[in-house]
Amino acid sequence: MKMLEKRPWLAWILFLATIIVVFLLGLLASSIVERRAEASFVNVPKNELSDFEPRNELWGENYPREFQSYYQTADTLFASKYNGSAMWDMLEVDPRLVVLWAGYGFSKDYNQGRGHYYAVEDVRNTLRTGGPVDADDGPMPSTCWTCKSPDVPRVMNEHGIAEFYKGKWARLGAEIVNPIGCADCHDPKTMNLRISRPALVEAFERQGKDIAKASHQEMRSLVCAQCHVEYYFNKKTVEGANYLTFPWDKGFNVEAMEAYYDNMEFSDWTHKLSKAPMLKAQHPGYEVYMTGIHADRGVSCADCHMPYKSEGGQKFTDHKIQSPLNNVANSCQVCHRQETANLIANVYSHQDKIIENRDQLEKLLVRAHVEAKKAWDLGATDDQMKDILMGIRHAQWRWDYAAASHGGSFHAPVEISRVISTGIDIAQETRISLARLFATLGHNIEVPYPDISTKAKAQEFIGLDMDKLNAEKKAFKENFVPEWIKKAQARENS
Repeated sequence: MKMLEKRPWLAWILFLATIIVVFLLGLLASSIVERRAEASFVNVPKNELSDFEPRNELWGENYPREFQSYYQTADTLFASKYNGSAMWDMLEVDPRLVVLWAGYGFSKDYNQGRGHYYAVEDVRNTLRTGGPVDADDGPMPSTCWTCKSPDVPRVMNEHGIAEFYKGKWARLGAEIVNPIGCADCHDPKTMNLRISRPALVEAFERQGKDIAKASHQEMRSLVCAQCHVEYYFNKKTVEGANYLTFPWDKGFNVEAMEAYYDNMEFSDWTHKLSKAPMLKAQHPGYEVYMTGIHADRGVSCADCHMPYKSEGGQKFTDHKIQSPLNNVANSCQVCHRQETANLIANVYSHQDKIIENRDQLEKLLVRAHVEAKKAWDLGATDDQMKDILMGIRHAQWRWDYAAASHGGSFHAPVEISRVISTGIDIAQETRISLARLFATLGHNIEVPYPDISTKAKAQEFIGLDMDKLNAEKKAFKENFVPEWIKKAQARENS
């Protein structure tokens, strides 16, 4: 006190400092109250949403930030070294794929997937869904719609799950019109994450698991696992239905699913050249992710592909579902402190090494298919070819499992390298068996590698009439898709 009496100016300084501190604390308290008030109105619904409301725009009026970020999946500008949101013709990039899928729809058309915004448009446009004269007659099953739209849970609820899986793809064209969105992953009443597709629930049940007991963090991957998985169409579950099923009963690594398929003697198609009973991996992203270091550390799909962001003082999940390489600051650098360029270089390094070996396996498989065809032409018997065809099947299953997982060389590089290496080993052993068979058949000349340097040459080599296929698809899009859209609009307006 004596000091203050001797120096009255110090008292004034303390007084002013106190006023400033109180003023700043008042601003802080006001800001907190204001933000809390804003937050209390953020999720006040403007629309009452039904349990199966498929229209993303109606959800968007209730949740504008999430909706606006989701519709940025329409952006197709980002391209990384191997993937991205741009549409690439993968058969042009790698014509070997045409031969590997000879006799299957992917040899006609296989484009790098764009964002979820384009899910319905892209499945309408692909040659794999064909262009029949009678649109209700095919060629693909209705089950092909399952992961393309929030209209799917609505239609399943209206007609039944098994009924949805019956019939041909084109019959539901007027029903499936909204692109992947809110209702696929969220409960409209609580906005909690939910599983809207039965195949995942059924796969858990067959393993004795209750998916309802999954934690919120687990659900941030499981909602993705509804679609980003390996699956097949089981024709034995319900008569007349292509029942969507996950082959996880024996486990979900590459060998376990292979054993599952082998035991039931399942094949997706018979290869046009080699006559091998083939398996087509769909997109086992979840299965591969689960074998990687990020899953082991409890990192979910959404942590990297849909990281949190802040806007106007509000924290929310960024629904621009995209490659983490296009959003390194909010995805990778939350945990990793390295510079952006260094992190991206690490990813590319893994990809380069794995794809180098994957390409080698592709070349071996092309040779095996062509050599197997030659063996048939020389008069090989079913007994002589049985083990050879199984070797081709198993080697290509490993290649496809690695290639179709989309991001596997990042999600689980050690596991994907192991899978490819075992595929190379099986392919080499199979070709040795073919060489021995050729000797038995009196053929000692090396089977030439085909000229498949372009997509067009490869498709001609396997006997595809692309002019006819493209003409049929054009007629289909001109004659039937507009009718689908008219019917959908009439239903919404009624």
